[in-house]
Amino acid sequence: MKDTLRQQFDRLGFRLHELDTTLADGSVAADLKRYRALTKEQAEVADLVGRYQQFLQRERDLAAAQELLSDPEMAEMAQEEISQAEADVERLNQELQLALLPRDPDDERPAFLEIRAGTGGDESALFAGDLARMYLRFAESQCWRSEILSANESDLGGYKEVVIRIEGDAVYGRLKFESGGHRVQRVPATESQGRIHTSACTVAVMPEPDEAEEVTLNPADLRIDTFRASGAGGQHINKTDSAIRITHLPTGLVAECQDDRSQHRNKAKAMVVLAARLRDKERNERAAKEAATRKSLIGTGDRSDRIRTYNFPQGRLTDHRINLTLYKLDSIMNGDLGDVVLGLQQAQAAEQLALLEGRN
Repeated sequence: MKDTLRQQFDRLGFRLHELDTTLADGSVAADLKRYRALTKEQAEVADLVGRYQQFLQRERDLAAAQELLSDPEMAEMAQEEISQAEADVERLNQELQLALLPRDPDDERPAFLEIRAGTGGDESALFAGDLARMYLRFAESQCWRSEILSANESDLGGYKEVVIRIEGDAVYGRLKFESGGHRVQRVPATESQGRIHTSACTVAVMPEPDEAEEVTLNPADLRIDTFRASGAGGQHINKTDSAIRITHLPTGLVAECQDDRSQHRNKAKAMVVLAARLRDKERNERAAKEAATRKSLIGTGDRSDRIRTYNFPQGRLTDHRINLTLYKLDSIMNGDLGDVVLGLQQAQAAEQLALLEGRN
């Protein structure tokens, strides 16, 4: 491990002592928000410091075993200890370096998943429906909770637009790389000549804002419209203006919700979606500025990017950002996204690690 990294872990040891001292003061608990932030930081720092101490101990064990090699009676045992200690030192070194990588504070948050049909007409809407089903099944496999907040269905099935809220363990952190353009190549159900068509959808994944840090919306900047919900729902849903559409006038961003019979609850949900879209806009603007100086391996999440191709005749999925190709498209469309998500996370970690090593 490089000396600069060791110095960072030494500083973390001092920080842990500061946190322990601060939290020992009972008055800190009076500020609940600060207390929660400090206890969370303490747990994270304590874990890092503990693993660093393990690393140092295994380094000492390795040095001690190497000294015993000169003793003929102890050489065989020493060699076994050297092999094990070297493996432990390498493993802990990698874990500690990865632990120092910058984290997105939103990674643990629930997410809004927005899918919109693009070029390709009815086939694009059908593909949007397939993508929605894929994500819902993946969410189910992860024991996440999901609900469709709004849906604009197409005449032949699928969606012109659908917004899904997903809640669970590290939802945004695992789905954020799905933002971008998704292209499909297949023979549409409406194609009588058997020709392969290409169409596309856009996907946007946005973290749900923390209530304590939610974007402040000025009522004067909002236009709120009510309308009758469309789709399934029985007689009531067609007779009552319970659906809500909120327009943020300064940016033109729109959010709507029609899944509940209560106009009040639909309004509350639409406000949360609108806040998430405003935060997503701010994040994308920041990412665009960063990308001007350095192109990210994963991309900025710009919805115009073509990030992935789904080729049905070949049973192939290709993620163009990391050159990942998998020939198991059927299982992926049924929610088996684990390899894709892991590949994207590993690619980002590898790039961040290379930058960290370059600075040190």
